Amino acid sequence: MSIVAHFSVPLDAVALGETFGAAPEMRVEVERLATHSREWVMPFVWASGGDFEAFEAALADDPSVAERSVVDAFDATRLYEIEWVESVADLVDEIVDQHGTILEASAAADGWFFRVRFTDQSQVEAFSDHFNDRGVSFEVQQLTRPTDPRQATFGLTENQRETLVLAQQSGYFEVPRAVSLSDLAERVGVSANSLSERLRRGTDELVRNALVVEDRHEADDGADDE
Repeated sequence: MSIVAHFSVPLDAVALGETFGAAPEMRVEVERLATHSREWVMPFVWASGGDFEAFEAALADDPSVAERSVVDAFDATRLYEIEWVESVADLVDEIVDQHGTILEASAAADGWFFRVRFTDQSQVEAFSDHFNDRGVSFEVQQLTRPTDPRQATFGLTENQRETLVLAQQSGYFEVPRAVSLSDLAERVGVSANSLSERLRRGTDELVRNALVVEDRHEADDGADDE
């Protein structure tokens, strides 16, 4: 059975250290990971939560970024196309060479976060040993094993996942909200009622599969001990 490792990595070990130094409130999420091409690695990132002018000015001078451009701009989030320098591509190559499949990558001022799938526990240990030997600090935060075919996506349908991600990136969950339910529904192309139901169902699935699952396993283990 496969295993998914949740890793945190310091900014200076990956990218955007100077950018987050200038815009620490910003956060980014990689939209698509294209690890099959050395010239097309993590090409699109969503950014939100901070000063876009400061963020873009810092991107222009960040040594980890070769080229960047704004693809889409909304009130609370923007999509950037980024060409990374060779060292970033090298790191992604190494992750893949260590038998890891990157499922998710995001970053904030406190570092990068990766979800990486391996086929077994020994590959996780080899992965950690490899990067520790290189002096790259990969901190393992969590290890999970899928219990059904949907576990890799926390039980979410594609529509639920895309809607939850868009809501987060658009500032819907911020206090106060940066975008209304009606505006978000208009972007998705559904009614406000339909979007509200999709968000509720998606949130329920996410909590049950990402948070409650560990409690359930602990309860099952306790029952076995009795």
